[in-house]
Amino acid sequence: MSYISNSLSNGEQVKYEGKISPWSLLPLIILGFLTIAFFGLGLLFWIAAAIRYMTTELAITDKRVIAKFGFISRNTIELNMAKIESIQVNQGILGRIFDFGSLTIAGGGIPSAPIPGISNPLAFRRAFNDAQEAAAQKAA
Repeated sequence: MSYISNSLSNGEQVKYEGKISPWSLLPLIILGFLTIAFFGLGLLFWIAAAIRYMTTELAITDKRVIAKFGFISRNTIELNMAKIESIQVNQGILGRIFDFGSLTIAGGGIPSAPIPGISNPLAFRRAFNDAQEAAAQKAA
């Protein structure tokens, strides 16, 4: 089972699931090609890229934003929908071309929480805005 499905509270529903972009892992993949001749060192870079891709989970629920990174050591970000004030999208030139970027989530009393290498970050932000508006209407 995934971390996200295990951490949902009663009645909480996932509204959007994000993915990490394979293009954001390009530096690790290139390092793998460049160092494969050195006793197979490149395989370690490829394994690191695969683990990062497979173990990153991102979701927007009707109550919060959840991000989980890591395989052996786990880092999570879980922010309540009501506490989030803004989501900033950062995309470089390659990010614009290949549609990936980083999100920085900020809010009252919350230190900014970066989520790097997300695929289609504008769709993630749009889904967050939709979920936040729906939560506000439900509360009113």
